[in-house]
Amino acid sequence: MSTYEPPSTTTAAVILAAGAGRRFAGPEHKLLTVVRGKPIVRHAVDAAREAGFDEVIVVSGCVDLVAVMPDDVTILHNERWEDGQSTSLRAATMYADARGHRTIVVGLGDQPGVPAEAWKAVAAAESDIAAADFGSGKRPPVKLTDAMWASLPVSGDEGARALMRERPEMVEVVACEGSDADVDTLEDLRRWS
Repeated sequence: MSTYEPPSTTTAAVILAAGAGRRFAGPEHKLLTVVRGKPIVRHAVDAAREAGFDEVIVVSGCVDLVAVMPDDVTILHNERWEDGQSTSLRAATMYADARGHRTIVVGLGDQPGVPAEAWKAVAAAESDIAAADFGSGKRPPVKLTDAMWASLPVSGDEGARALMRERPEMVEVVACEGSDADVDTLEDLRRWS
């Protein structure tokens, strides 16, 4: 007699990297700017890859990231990137659903200080919504199970942050080592260089 085994669930890392980075006044797009030996976006991608997800997805938009990505990363181009972060997150959840992933862990391409351990810790949280806390409150990476995807905003420049604000009682906060600082300006870049 065989015993029932529930279907396995897979988890994808999603790195949002579609924006124009308008506040960054450097000679190239901020995500392609090299800091500590590699483009800023690769720090997030490499940490997610090291964390061991079933798939690593990068949502691009304003700038072509293909040349700086490893072969094992899925690049999902968001044609509507100018309509805000919600469209990138929506594209990621639709893709993840089609691929059979039941959970995504979402990070930002301009956060080079988030280590693999933070990605792993957030992914391991028990709640349908979980967020990292590097000592300054709820920040990416953020875990979202498929039960939450329909509740994400469909327009505007917010993603999981809006959902966490609406349902704070559901958010599991995960203490993490590392830094949640993002690179938005040249001054931010100087702190990392």
